[in-house]
Amino acid sequence: GAGLLLWMAAHLFMTAFDRRQYDVTLEDLRVSAGTEPGRTVPDSLLSGEPIGVLEIARIGLSGVVVEGDDEGVLDRAIGHLPDTPLPWQGGNSAIAAHRDALFRPPRNVRSGDFVRPKTPYGDFDYRVRETLIVAPEDLWVLDATPTTMLTMISCYPFDYIGPAPERFIVRAERIS
Repeated sequence: GAGLLLWMAAHLFMTAFDRRQYDVTLEDLRVSAGTEPGRTVPDSLLSGEPIGVLEIARIGLSGVVVEGDDEGVLDRAIGHLPDTPLPWQGGNSAIAAHRDALFRPPRNVRSGDFVRPKTPYGDFDYRVRETLIVAPEDLWVLDATPTTMLTMISCYPFDYIGPAPERFIVRAERIS
């Protein structure tokens, strides 16, 4: 029991430490994006690079979004799936996080909730359109969409112990 508590405390400490580092990097990017004339918006990022902060105020979610979907990223941040558009691009941008870490609050998200990714290249407002529960092989949720969407993915059920058999999906559409 003591070992488990120590492991959890170390994990929480490392997540908080990483969050502070990502926040500093994002603020530096935001300042330089606003002060460097002609600065281009990147089309892609390297794995581990911070993208921004995702906020859903009604449920109290605020987490750093980082490029990549490997365990190293998902252990400490919300990961952007590299094969999908970045939040400042059009299309269906997908992000994922572990249900027992950063994506436990989305279990309380409702249709109509506001989702805001804040990036160095702009803040974007989305409204939750639907939540779904799908099988892990239902990859159609990542397909291109005619409107600009944000798809959030987490394992389901939230209280399941071990590898979860399903995925919880939140789909939000960008609003002007």
